[in-house]
Amino acid sequence: MVNRAMHCCWVGLANNTNTWLVVTYIMNIEEQPEFDHSHRRDVYQYVERRGRVESETVRKALGFQRKSFGHHLAVLRRDGYLRKTGGQLEVAFQTADEEVHESGESSFTIRPARQADLGGLVGVIRSVAAGSSYIAAETVAELIDYEEALLRRNDANSRIFFVATVTDEVVGWVHLDLPAVESLAHTAQLTVGVLEEHRDSGIGGALLERGRKWAVTRDYEKLTHGIPASNDRGKRFLEAHGWIVEAVREDHYRIDGTTVDETLMKREL
Repeated sequence: MVNRAMHCCWVGLANNTNTWLVVTYIMNIEEQPEFDHSHRRDVYQYVERRGRVESETVRKALGFQRKSFGHHLAVLRRDGYLRKTGGQLEVAFQTADEEVHESGESSFTIRPARQADLGGLVGVIRSVAAGSSYIAAETVAELIDYEEALLRRNDANSRIFFVATVTDEVVGWVHLDLPAVESLAHTAQLTVGVLEEHRDSGIGGALLERGRKWAVTRDYEKLTHGIPASNDRGKRFLEAHGWIVEAVREDHYRIDGTTVDETLMKREL
């Protein structure tokens, strides 16, 4: 794994809602996993497919002797591919530290999602999707709930989530799906949402900006997002943050028995 462009800083910013942003972060640029030993690749892939798993379960499933497994695991942890959390192994896919946003007496935090956030995040996405016919978000929730793995980083499929938390509870997210096809490698597909009771407080805009910064740092050229044409609120939100309509797919969705167009939005980076 190659890490580059590492930095740490504190920043104070003000927006139209007089919200001040206090940021501290270390940015790491991750490459796709490259292993110099097939056994390490096997261990990584076993964990990556399951989200979080006991190390002894991995060892037994792959048939390793304890000494050999311990060596490979130590290398994977040293090189930043895996980490141990609460006695279980998970993919180490942290890209930055926390951003703490303060506004008057309230505050919220934006940080990279962790496997432990899976249940709460699925609940938030489903709640947002149910209230706005947010098909793309609903699809994401079904996928990560089915796979029981929040993060993906492999040759076939990669994705990353950042979450917004209030008093340690997940209240919003931004998700980027990263195509593995070379012809689309310059483009990331995004979903974003915030629970109804926490909207109009700057959380959605901060999440969108966090996703944009992540993509810019990794040399992506465009973000895309598809929403039902009937979702005027979502369209206005994206347009207010620099997104434009790229195209419209007619009769793409069927919602409550009615066909609805899909509005394809984009943000050039």
